Amino acid sequence: MDIKYEVIPEKDVYLVKDLCNGLMAYQKSVARIHPEFFGEMWFETRMLPSLKSARHNYIVIAKDKDEVIAYAYSNIAPKYIYSSGFATLNCEAFFDFDSVKSEDVGCLSQIFIKEGYRNMGIGSVLFDMSMEWMNSFDNICFYLIISADKKLVKEM
Repeated sequence: MDIKYEVIPEKDVYLVKDLCNGLMAYQKSVARIHPEFFGEMWFETRMLPSLKSARHNYIVIAKDKDEVIAYAYSNIAPKYIYSSGFATLNCEAFFDFDSVKSEDVGCLSQIFIKEGYRNMGIGSVLFDMSMEWMNSFDNICFYLIISADKKLVKEM
């Protein structure tokens, strides 16, 4: 197995459509807070709007030969995008807006690895590449959106 990593331009985002839908299905299956919200989340309703609302986007893929087997999506976006809707399910935002002095925040919001390729270090490479990209911006606070089951958390 020879895994290659590649940063792709926004115009090639459809390369991750199936993986993104796999992530959304997984999140719906484990949701404990407002699981009904996840029924409406798919590539077209989550990934594409996020790409359009962000100031900067970063999509990195992992490939085994020509097959895309994993991806990570990060962005730099105006912080107030996260002030309503899904981001405030518990009446609290993902972060304290007053604590973020800049107008923009960085977010690693999606990472997904096909079954059969997990526990091989691919996620660590995608994470490191995403963090390196976010750290290339000055004065940006960043955060992660994490949804994982107990088994995965124990393995980490």
